[in-house]
Amino acid sequence: MTGDPGLFTPRSVTWQMHGDPMMWVAGIRALYLQALHPRAVRGVTQNSDFRRDAWGRLMRTADFVGTTAYGTAEAAEKAGARVRRIHRKLSATDPETGERYGVDEPALLLWVHCAEIDSYLHVLRRSGYPLTDDAADRYLAEHRVSARLVGLDPESVPADRAEMAAYFDRTLPELAAGAEAREVDDFLRRPPVHPLLVPARAVLWRRVADLAYASLPPYAHALYGRPAPEPDVVTRRLRATGAALRCVPARLRWQLPPKHVLRAMARLGPESRPAPYKVRR
Repeated sequence: MTGDPGLFTPRSVTWQMHGDPMMWVAGIRALYLQALHPRAVRGVTQNSDFRRDAWGRLMRTADFVGTTAYGTAEAAEKAGARVRRIHRKLSATDPETGERYGVDEPALLLWVHCAEIDSYLHVLRRSGYPLTDDAADRYLAEHRVSARLVGLDPESVPADRAEMAAYFDRTLPELAAGAEAREVDDFLRRPPVHPLLVPARAVLWRRVADLAYASLPPYAHALYGRPAPEPDVVTRRLRATGAALRCVPARLRWQLPPKHVLRAMARLGPESRPAPYKVRR
């Protein structure tokens, strides 16, 4: 294998997992979860018109995740520096107290990070991706790297499932489904599309968004006030969706933008191809 293997390298759990198609469902779950932190979600709603640039925002997030996982070390570091530079310039205002605060507060960055990484891990495992508990802990530990890229002290970031669970337990009292969270919920259920695409939104996107919502923890359903199917029903739906998507040839799936996996394989050789069985090595 030649070329720069990047920050995670083809030996990592991240390298194998992030090539899975259920990452898209997991990403939507992360948005639902992130929106439940009032201070964090204000940083989004007060600094961007995400309804008008919804797809652009989603693709920029996907590009960042793909670059950090599969790009060169230099590309990943540059992507992280760009995110930190943008965040340093942004602030939000608490409408009740008038407090002005930066969106790069460590506590807010930590919430966004944990909601994202937990969602990736939860959805993939629950949908049938073969990860042992040890591999799941390795995955969380690996993402202290991505936490550093966005400006967090890696030592402050949960490095295994027990630490992640304890973090969510501590943070739960801070969560609420305020006006901004409702706005995100409404957007995720009915994102703006061209009128000709409205039927496709109802058939395809709504099902994906509903599945992402259903996979949230019970406290999230309670805060949003929308019911979800029984957990075993959700698990069956996740497994069926995962099985169906994984039947699509990987090289065909990876042709979708931003094509980070294919570029990594071109750089490092075919042996760097992500595959679930490699997690067990």
